[in-house]
Amino acid sequence: MFGGMNPKKMQGMMKKMGISQTQMNVHRVIFEMEDGNVVIDEPSVVKIMMQGQETYQVAGEAREESSGGVSDADVDMVKEKTGKDEEEVRVALEECDGDIAEAIMKLS
Repeated sequence: MFGGMNPKKMQGMMKKMGISQTQMNVHRVIFEMEDGNVVIDEPSVVKIMMQGQETYQVAGEAREESSGGVSDADVDMVKEKTGKDEEEVRVALEECDGDIAEAIMKLS
């Protein structure tokens, strides 16, 4: 934020302004939206308290999941194992409630 400033000095300045930061031990963050989810596994999450309001800062590699609960990673795996196209694979995974093994057997 302020290049070259001592981190302890920065914390002191923030404390004087009534800002506190807490690193959180979070394993997954999921943003649920109408058309699907954005999932961040093993994110870096910092809780920031400022003027009585909590704010969360999330950083990490995001991936998208469809609204049916079928992840793109699952679709890719079943496509690779069966050689079927994405649409067929998504339908099979949804019919099998996301069970990868069952979807592979169904498509083979």
